[in-house]
Amino acid sequence: MIEFNYQKEFEFNNSNDISGWLSGAIKDENYKEDAINYIFCDDIYLLELNVKHLEHNTLTDIITFDYNLGKLISSDIFISVDRVLENSVKYAVNFDDELNRVMIHGILHLCGYKDKTKEEKLLMREKEDYYLSLRTFK
Repeated sequence: MIEFNYQKEFEFNNSNDISGWLSGAIKDENYKEDAINYIFCDDIYLLELNVKHLEHNTLTDIITFDYNLGKLISSDIFISVDRVLENSVKYAVNFDDELNRVMIHGILHLCGYKDKTKEEKLLMREKEDYYLSLRTFK
């Protein structure tokens, strides 16, 4: 079950469409969905988590806490709406498109994809683009 929670004043109208799309990606990757919580927050909140849990004193757009049990996906996924907005301007893309990319990025991490090496980043971007192409909502 995918749930959306808000630490920051933010909400989208098509949560059912988005959760269905994310669930489909999980199934396509041969994983099963358990409890997945997206928490939309601001930069300060996510920075505090980044410092406390990962010892990184940097801003980021997403932190994915992996509680998977084998192929059963369970996670808390924190997304900074501030970072997504800034990155959408920086990369000259629509905010919703950037938000969807970040959301699927978290799911792909839970499905075992990494993004540390050049090759891993390339594969991650290809997978993101593939799943973004499957969206039936905007």
